[in-house]
Amino acid sequence: MKRLFFLLGCLLLIASVQAQSNVVSLGSDSLNIDYSTPHDYELGGVTFSGAEHFDQRVLTLLTGLSIGQKIQVPGDKISTAIENLWKQGLFEDIKIEVAKTVGKSIFLNIIVTKRPRLSKFSLKGVTKSEADDLREKIKLIKGKVVTEFLISSTVSTIKKFFVNKGYMNVSVAVKTEKDTSLNNSVILYFNIKEGEKIRVKNIIFHGVTAVKERKLRKATKETKQRRWWNPFNSGKYLEDNYEKDKPMIVGKYQELGYRDAHIVRDTVYKVSDKRVNIEIWIEEGKKYYFRNITWVGNTKYSSKELSTVLGIKKGDVFDQSQLDSKLLMSQNGSDVSSLYMDDGYLFFHVDPVEVFVEHDSIDMEMRIYEGKQAIINKVTVVGNTKTNDRVVMREIRTKPGQLFRRSDIIRTQRELSQLGYFNPEKMQVNPTPNPQNGTVDIEYVVEEKPSDQLELSGGYGAGHVVGTLGVSFTNFAARKFFDGSAWRPLPSGDGQRLSLRAQSYGIGYQSYNMSFTEPWLGGKKPNSLTVSAFHSNITNGLGAGDPALQQLQLFGGSVGLGTRLKKPDDFFNAYSELTYQYYNLHNYLSNVVLSNGYINNVFLKLNVSRNSVDAPIYPRRGSNISFTAQLTPPYSLWDGKDYNNISPQEKFKYLEYQKYKFTAAWYTSITNKHSEDGTSARNLVLYTKMGFGYLSYYNSNVGIPPFERFFLGGSGLTGFNILDGREIIALRGYEDRSVYSGSGDYNAGSATICKYTMELRYPVSLNPSATIYLLGFGEAGNSWANIQEFNPFDVKRSAGLGVRVFLPMFGLLGFDYGWGFDPTSVPGSGRNPVTGQFQGQFHFTIGATLGEL
Repeated sequence: MKRLFFLLGCLLLIASVQAQSNVVSLGSDSLNIDYSTPHDYELGGVTFSGAEHFDQRVLTLLTGLSIGQKIQVPGDKISTAIENLWKQGLFEDIKIEVAKTVGKSIFLNIIVTKRPRLSKFSLKGVTKSEADDLREKIKLIKGKVVTEFLISSTVSTIKKFFVNKGYMNVSVAVKTEKDTSLNNSVILYFNIKEGEKIRVKNIIFHGVTAVKERKLRKATKETKQRRWWNPFNSGKYLEDNYEKDKPMIVGKYQELGYRDAHIVRDTVYKVSDKRVNIEIWIEEGKKYYFRNITWVGNTKYSSKELSTVLGIKKGDVFDQSQLDSKLLMSQNGSDVSSLYMDDGYLFFHVDPVEVFVEHDSIDMEMRIYEGKQAIINKVTVVGNTKTNDRVVMREIRTKPGQLFRRSDIIRTQRELSQLGYFNPEKMQVNPTPNPQNGTVDIEYVVEEKPSDQLELSGGYGAGHVVGTLGVSFTNFAARKFFDGSAWRPLPSGDGQRLSLRAQSYGIGYQSYNMSFTEPWLGGKKPNSLTVSAFHSNITNGLGAGDPALQQLQLFGGSVGLGTRLKKPDDFFNAYSELTYQYYNLHNYLSNVVLSNGYINNVFLKLNVSRNSVDAPIYPRRGSNISFTAQLTPPYSLWDGKDYNNISPQEKFKYLEYQKYKFTAAWYTSITNKHSEDGTSARNLVLYTKMGFGYLSYYNSNVGIPPFERFFLGGSGLTGFNILDGREIIALRGYEDRSVYSGSGDYNAGSATICKYTMELRYPVSLNPSATIYLLGFGEAGNSWANIQEFNPFDVKRSAGLGVRVFLPMFGLLGFDYGWGFDPTSVPGSGRNPVTGQFQGQFHFTIGATLGEL
């Protein structure tokens, strides 16, 4: 055995050193070494050749050799030293030689050839965007040592990137070229051929009789048949996705009571260079039903109460997913777990056990561990780098010392999302329970996102191009106004809102608006205070003092107070606002009521709303219902004036009217996908809305005023307000302000309006820095001169497609193309001037709401 180890050691040393003879040349002398017989030496020193720019002491440590160490030549310590150097991946060739021997001491010289380093690399055969994405993934850095492992791992990363895009036949060829401009450096060229994208042609089922095959195909999340008419389904085949989707097919059977259903076998095969077929053989088994359901371990709630919440009756089809949902996590919170956890039972646990199966019936026993109620110990927030802790903490519903309630956590997430300061897709909650003392610590994780907005736009109105410049600081801090260190670029973090806006098309029109909102007046309750001031001036372009000057000036301001209501529930809000507007007219012939004089408009606006929308930018669920009443004092009831015989100045010296608006909007998720990290994925959302508006009077002799009227049609963007309080409501597919029915002049506006909207939305990107979603819409609406002509079913219809882009600095931008289906009473509106046929309309919008309808 010893001879065997001896021979192996000799062969290893010879291979490592690559010796060609038994004589090593040392200058003019010669040293005879017999490699067939090992000798014991004391290591006197180690030197390295070809290892410039390396610390030789470090290399010696890497070999495992040390001065004074006893070694054999040949021997395993020398071969181990070479192996240790190979492991570093720094050298492409290693040789060892005996430099000299002095008595029993031996001196070794290790000759290495360094591997080349990366100078640069190139990706060929891909688009610029693909190359940018790949560079982020492969992360090749200049100066990195080029090894076979580096090249193979990079090729593997590139292939995986394209395979995840559906290019199963991707190939990568690597070419290495010496860089003559740098010493010992190379350039790597990766030539990529994507090949054809592989898509699923057909998914074929065998043994399926109890379920329609289309339901099984619909059950899969990512693996779908490619059909040209479905733009939301690419049909790409990815093996990983397919393996994840197979349990969903079985899950569909289990939803229908076939709990024994399973996939017997499956196969995937090519039918062309671009398509594969998937065949799946299923054994369905028989259908099962719930029979007796009993409860064990429950003391807080009776078995009858728990059975009512569970909602499963004897004879119902056995559905494991429904059982899990009603026990643990239903979408609306009406499950057994929520019942307990909303009363502090954080440590609650229920274990459903099948105690008896007979033929097609199953008896279930619900074994409950209630535990004790958990008290909240600490509540912390991390990730708010800009927003002050107190601004976040005042929105949190979970307070230390309170009972733990899961509904409070869900509501807190919604309130933090509504602030608009944090990315809702990255929001997390980390509860840390302590069963020993019955407490729980709750940590909320948020990620700041840009929330301030800059409006720089141009619009067209009244024959002019109107420029708008506005800024909205949504997280302002007024108390830091005089703190110079807080201006980065403005003091922020207190959740206040400051808005400044200016519009102009030159000397003929200027408008300035300023508003400030404190959402928590006093800092203890969510009572908001809003103050605003505005001034507008419109002329015919002539200077002051010119006798031909025509001018209208508007001065005004408002003060508003808002509060959150607790009844009927705490989604309700109430807001009241007192506004004063002063109009000064000088030869202003554009006003049909009064050319010279002044008008006062003092009104009180009252609003009650209920907003349960889950997110402000791309809502998926919830509703937003609002009722607004705008009322002026009824001057005509006590001023004693004869309004049948009165001058326009006296009649409109103080405007009097009453105005009411009602809107209701709902958001419904059509799909319910979730990403791998648990956040909401890109889901289809149905948005529906209806709105009504009514402008009326107190005194029939005064009538409906020419101010505050509704105008329907177009995008709702006309460049600027005409200073008479009008509301410009969008109805896509028609020209601006063209949708009108009934008597009277449509140019004067409407006193009654209704509008219905339906949109199907699909998000392209949920990134808070650039949220983008596509939509298809159908709309209908109309406006009338008075309430007597109002008919909610006499509407003008339209449909079309659009896209919304939310950029934090600019707000929500909209682009729509709509087609109107019905003629309006406005001459020529929406028709081709040559053919007289209806034609599509392109619309550009700014802002989430256009008017309030």
